[in-house]
Amino acid sequence: MHTRIMPAMLAALLTLGAGPAAGSSEAQVIRSGPSSCTTIALTFDLCPVREGSGYDAELIQTLIDRKIPATFFMSGRWMAKHEDEVRALQAVPFFELGTHGQAHAHLPLLDADRQRAEIQDAVSLFETRHGQHLALFRPPYGEYDERTVEIVRALGLRFILWSVVSGDPDPSLSRTKMVERLKATVRNGSVIVFHANGKGRHTKDAVEDLYQDLILAKGLQPVTVSTLLNRCATEQDRHVGSPLH
Repeated sequence: MHTRIMPAMLAALLTLGAGPAAGSSEAQVIRSGPSSCTTIALTFDLCPVREGSGYDAELIQTLIDRKIPATFFMSGRWMAKHEDEVRALQAVPFFELGTHGQAHAHLPLLDADRQRAEIQDAVSLFETRHGQHLALFRPPYGEYDERTVEIVRALGLRFILWSVVSGDPDPSLSRTKMVERLKATVRNGSVIVFHANGKGRHTKDAVEDLYQDLILAKGLQPVTVSTLLNRCATEQDRHVGSPLH
């Protein structure tokens, strides 16, 4: 049976550490960091697009100007068409890169061999063209089954989903509504999913609002996913501020 997880359902799912028993396949799926740390991870998917540039340059510049750490999940097809943008993202020291499948396929609809190819091809493409092994993987559409989890584990990748959905691809979602929903759902350790491929009409504005309301006012510190998971204690020691409740 497929464990097909749609994005709208993910915000309600349990976080790692409060979920399935260690050793189960579901325990390998990471949705958030430790709730004890006053840190959050802003993540941005870079999926292929049929129209437009496929790259939200104003959003990226905002992150750079404000020195906001971020993690980007790139599909292989997106990478192949955005060589210069990939190199630019790779050059920012507080950005982190991961993969998002080769063709942005619905993984549960593929057999195990095709799933493996869809996952591994993007990793291999980046390694060949940019000389770096990317260890973070996010499934397209947030969809996966037990085979996906096992393949990701066998490839030595970390399976990253999210705990907070921005909803930025929704054309009917206003900036105000998006920010209100984010402020109501973001907590210590949250992993927030956005898009940086131009799909989000209000992504840059929402990030700026979060920067003012949650990062500066509430004291939540943005970090990359790996920092959230690996060095949270160190980051918490360095941080001065109060957690969001």
